[in-house]
Amino acid sequence: MQCKHFGECGSCSLYGKSYPAQLAEKMGRLSGMLEPFYRGAITPFPSPDAHYRARAEYKIFHDEAGCHYAMRHLDKKRFVTLEACPMVAEPIAKRMWKLMERIDADDELSRRLFGIEFLSATTDEVLVTMLYHRKLDEAWEERARALQEALGLWIIGRSRKQKVVLEREYVTEALEVAGRTWHYRHYEQSFTQPNPFVNRGMIAWAMTQAHRYGRGDFCELYAGAGNFTIPLSTLFEKTIATEISKRSIKAALENCELNGIDTITFVRMSSEEFTEALEGKRTFTRLKDVDLSSYDIGTVLVDPPRAGLDEGTRRLIAKFDTILYISCNPETLTRDLETLAKTHRVMDAALFDQFAYTPHMEAGVVLVKNQ
Repeated sequence: MQCKHFGECGSCSLYGKSYPAQLAEKMGRLSGMLEPFYRGAITPFPSPDAHYRARAEYKIFHDEAGCHYAMRHLDKKRFVTLEACPMVAEPIAKRMWKLMERIDADDELSRRLFGIEFLSATTDEVLVTMLYHRKLDEAWEERARALQEALGLWIIGRSRKQKVVLEREYVTEALEVAGRTWHYRHYEQSFTQPNPFVNRGMIAWAMTQAHRYGRGDFCELYAGAGNFTIPLSTLFEKTIATEISKRSIKAALENCELNGIDTITFVRMSSEEFTEALEGKRTFTRLKDVDLSSYDIGTVLVDPPRAGLDEGTRRLIAKFDTILYISCNPETLTRDLETLAKTHRVMDAALFDQFAYTPHMEAGVVLVKNQ
């Protein structure tokens, strides 16, 4: 297809329709998928129609005219060079083309550069990771520091078995939700929600449902860096959260400090391992200082990867009174609901349109145990 921004690309497969029409189409699809379990209203959380994506990754294409941002065509056989990218957040948009101009004019910065990754925050902070097929030396570092200073951003250089952090490796996000500003450190090459505007809505929706239906102590599986855990913990006396990534746990603990939260216990283990621990099937040295019996878990939030929940985790969360399920793949959500609907009923649902102009959609449902 021909796109006015991307040329012959095809990556924005819904671009021929207006954004409201795309959103309505997604709402219809999600409503149909959830119909066997829920026939009430679905709350939409739309994206801005431009400058909404806080993360972006580009290939760097070199030709006789210089360096260009590029993306792989859907046919996987060629690249499409970019002249504009209206999806990226404003902090990225106002820097990325100046960045490319300076890189293109500097042999030291452009030589064997094959990729650039951007990470931004609504605070106007931007982190740029430059990917190379060569060893980075002092000459590169000198030029990169000058570039960093000129454009008001932070730079990381990466090559095989090498990582050069010039200043810092994170941006600090600030999201206003429920009358309070929440601060998060988002680290380079770690998972973060890509659309901060929709993310605000996701957190607000989850807090509303937890306030309305929450019971007992709070547990979150797949907690990441505490995006949901930290705000929701303020609604409960005690919170325990699991996450498999050591780096995400580090960020989550830092984010607790940034927000003055001290009621959360983070444990580094998978949801499957945590299930075994709660069911008494295995003991873990990582839990030696955690008294699981002291928690009266009544509310659980899960935000699993696209594969959804494994059988053991479905079995575990079915024991709790209230389940908040945030899904990046409604197909596996509906699969999991076939099991969870045997013990719980869906009370509310939402659509989170993190990826405007694509068929992708994310959803949230809250389930309450049958009496």
